[in-house]
Amino acid sequence: MATKVRWGVLGVAKIAVTKVIPGMQQSGLCEIAAIASRGLERAQEAAAKLGIPKAYGSYEALLADPAIDAVYIPLPNHLHVPWAMQAARAGKHVLSEKPISLTVKECRELIAVREATGVKIGEAFMVHSHPQWLRAREIARSGEIGEVRAILGAFSYFNLDPANVRNVAAWGGGGLMDIGCYPITLSRFILGREPARVQALVERDPNFDVDRLASALLDFGSCQASFMCSTQLVNYQRMQILGTKGRIEIPIPFNAPPDRPSHISVDIGGDFLGTTLRTEEFPTCNQYALQGDAFSRAILEGGDVPTPLENALGNMAVIEALFRSEKSAQWEAPRTA
Repeated sequence: MATKVRWGVLGVAKIAVTKVIPGMQQSGLCEIAAIASRGLERAQEAAAKLGIPKAYGSYEALLADPAIDAVYIPLPNHLHVPWAMQAARAGKHVLSEKPISLTVKECRELIAVREATGVKIGEAFMVHSHPQWLRAREIARSGEIGEVRAILGAFSYFNLDPANVRNVAAWGGGGLMDIGCYPITLSRFILGREPARVQALVERDPNFDVDRLASALLDFGSCQASFMCSTQLVNYQRMQILGTKGRIEIPIPFNAPPDRPSHISVDIGGDFLGTTLRTEEFPTCNQYALQGDAFSRAILEGGDVPTPLENALGNMAVIEALFRSEKSAQWEAPRTA
């Protein structure tokens, strides 16, 4: 029985070569065996830099390699589903960057391909594997902070590069798709249920026509989740979970550093001075390595992947509803069908 999954990477995107591949190379269950680009030279350069044995000058060539068990897809958003489908039909398991699809319809089509081929397909929300979020969910559901009534999030960076994929509307650019998806998925992760309705206020860049500033409100019934995301603000990220007895704060919720310990703050019955605040620290870890281990374990042992397509479908339903709310200026119900 195989002890490692042999991975191929479709593309040399920055997130792949600087974060995900180095992280997966630390994993005990992942072997990065090949990388492909649309030009052989770029693939060879990345392979040499990262110590990857094989380089291919086309994605098709990598998918034809019988020695590859699974592929990681870091391509622009609009290419996720087409290449995930091709990979699945080639018999490869698929881990694709988020958002895995541009629409609910696309995600459903990908689910159909998964069912037809029998491979495992998942969305690369590495946060679902990080111990700080597993612990935050454990505390939130334990009753220690009382009933969770509000979840607050913020995520922003500054990017005005017209060539950057995040600023290309036709490729699924914009803040909600790129970073707003994080507070959405983590609110759902903490609560374990779907919002009944959502509302959004969106400002679009006049040149790129992508959402550069969005504020959202998600109605979970007894809990309200809200967040702001922007592609043209100062670098910032934070999430808080507020209960009737206490709160949890995650200071670096999305880009947890791989070179130092992470921590969350828990305040039970606190005052405004923070005198009752405690800090829980987690040993240094790489969330991409943990994600790679979890996905590979699902392949080797036949379990569930960390973020299955059904979860991706729920997230995309919320994003679509937020875009509908942008136009209607009304509450909109997420629809998965």
